[in-house]
Amino acid sequence: MDITIALTGASGNMGMETLRQIMEIDSVTKVKALFLNQPRERRYARKVKRLYKGRLEAIYGNIADMEKCRELVKDADYVLHLAAVIPPLADHKPKETDECNRVGTINIVNAVSEIKDKQPSLVHISTVAIYGNRNYKHPWGRVGDPLISSVFDEYSASKIKGERAVLDSDIRRWVVLRQTGILHSRMLTNNMKDGLMFHTCFNAPIEWVTARDSGLLMKHLVMKDAAGELGEEFWRKCYNIGGGARNRVTGYDTFDEGFKIIGGSTEKFMKPQWNSLRNFHCMWFEDSDVLNDYLDFQREDVKDYWQEILRKHSYYRIAKLFPAGLIRKLAIERLLKDENAPRKWIASNETARVKAFFGSGDNLQCMPSDWKDFPVLAKGELADGYIDYDDMRDINKVEENGYRLSHGYDESKPDCELDIEDMRAAAEFRGGRCLSESMTKGDLYTKLEWECHDGHRFFASPYAVLKAGHWCPECCQPQPWDYDRLSKFMPFYAQVWYDTHAREENNVYYFDRDHIARYAKISSREV
Repeated sequence: MDITIALTGASGNMGMETLRQIMEIDSVTKVKALFLNQPRERRYARKVKRLYKGRLEAIYGNIADMEKCRELVKDADYVLHLAAVIPPLADHKPKETDECNRVGTINIVNAVSEIKDKQPSLVHISTVAIYGNRNYKHPWGRVGDPLISSVFDEYSASKIKGERAVLDSDIRRWVVLRQTGILHSRMLTNNMKDGLMFHTCFNAPIEWVTARDSGLLMKHLVMKDAAGELGEEFWRKCYNIGGGARNRVTGYDTFDEGFKIIGGSTEKFMKPQWNSLRNFHCMWFEDSDVLNDYLDFQREDVKDYWQEILRKHSYYRIAKLFPAGLIRKLAIERLLKDENAPRKWIASNETARVKAFFGSGDNLQCMPSDWKDFPVLAKGELADGYIDYDDMRDINKVEENGYRLSHGYDESKPDCELDIEDMRAAAEFRGGRCLSESMTKGDLYTKLEWECHDGHRFFASPYAVLKAGHWCPECCQPQPWDYDRLSKFMPFYAQVWYDTHAREENNVYYFDRDHIARYAKISSREV
């Protein structure tokens, strides 16, 4: 059969690989790609149009334009929705981020939903960022865990809202793929332009995947589904995209592997007090094998990636000829003054951001300046002792080690046996109630009525609540970021929020600069 694919985000890191690899499928006769009407996007569009000749149709416009979305998805068999404004741009342009990630996704969902005859299948790319911060207490996660947007992260906040639009829709065939951190060709150069690298906690658990493996995933999804090999049970679910065991590292390891190619290391080029202590995102996926079992895409690892970067950019070898101190000063220390760097917030007395990323100004004063005094998780070091790092990374010991979060209902029951009592238990664990009096046992997609602890009433499918981690669409989707208060009512949030936050914290955070300025005077509220 001839396959037509509608693609958003074709010029992004995952999008470029997806376009390249789906074009290797002989049965894909047309790809309709939406590009921004900007010079850089037009240049790239002209390049790929020449490469793929009549198989690529370029549509120019903004995903926030509903008519452009209708034009894009018309006559498509699959809609691959990859478009997103991501950090660091998302940190500087919150309005554009919301416009693309939330409004754009709603438009794509509505455009697909309007098609009743031969409705295309929707593949929506979400993100690991929606799970928020993790540390050694709960380094592992899975689909269904709480969705807790890191404070001031408009990217994750907008992606939670966009994903919710997919789950709440009446589209017959959709799938949500929560993408982890992508190792891509522009990663090193991008990090040299912004203070974003200092948001990465050195001890944060991270499971990477390469852009090429991500493109292979999308290729296999289309191929296998078109051949009838996926089965309908694959659809209407959320999955985590991760690179597997070989890609489970920490922030410290990640910097270390990157610096090795220029003859350095994390400890030669960075200082422990430069990077945040919390309010990052990423984790190791207990369930990344689920998607790999379907789509067989995990090929490359972190070491492969850095060696390829070195092969493609041999000038990095020249850096080995220069002293580490000089490289640190010229390439890294200059970024400490960037407006997106924590040291800049400290110098500018941005109280809210300091609190969000470090807990308090006092914590900053206690941070060691020497690596010998800083506990590195990758070495098995904790602030109050030691831990077996290899044991912690053993996926077979996740439950034994107490790393698995509760979802608030009896997960030993098969889906077909879940009933109204499970809904009530899950709602109570989230601090609220299931208002519906009955449900068809095992029906996870007919919406029920729920109420959160603040009294907001809403309708959501059991799948969205129990299996995907969503809850109240009003108080649990920032901004403002109000998790200190919410965690006092919601055991579902509390079990992970208090890994990095004190129970006595009562902060509420706002994104815009006016609210941040006011925050210095009004930093908490009574619960």
